[in-house]
Amino acid sequence: MGLEKILSVAGKPGLYKLVTQTRSGFVAESLLDGKKISVGLRSNVSVLSEIAIYTLEEELPLREVFLNIQVKEKGAKTSISHKAPKIELEEYFFEVLPNYDEDRVYASDIKKIIQWYNILVAKNMADFSDDSNNDASEE
Repeated sequence: MGLEKILSVAGKPGLYKLVTQTRSGFVAESLLDGKKISVGLRSNVSVLSEIAIYTLEEELPLREVFLNIQVKEKGAKTSISHKAPKIELEEYFFEVLPNYDEDRVYASDIKKIIQWYNILVAKNMADFSDDSNNDASEE
């Protein structure tokens, strides 16, 4: 499963997997505890495949940031906790993405990225290949 079906729901911890759509929104399953929740259309929801990180040159898709972390950690969980002090988080992220825009990428963003990466690795969902390129090449 690609990042197209993985969601971040504002006000809710962790990540969610899109289960099905309903008339009033959709049903999502927590990757942390497996509980299903109903999410309304007015909720602030982000699809991981649509998130990008600011760099000094461009916006880099979150998938590519995850790939950089995966290479650094050799496919394992991160060597740093998302609860580490701000300076340690920034040093770690600088190793992963040396040209990230320090003025627009905050410590809270880095915490989320590290936490999300670790959740995906723990759930064996760490395939960060670009599915849209695969679809285009098959046609």
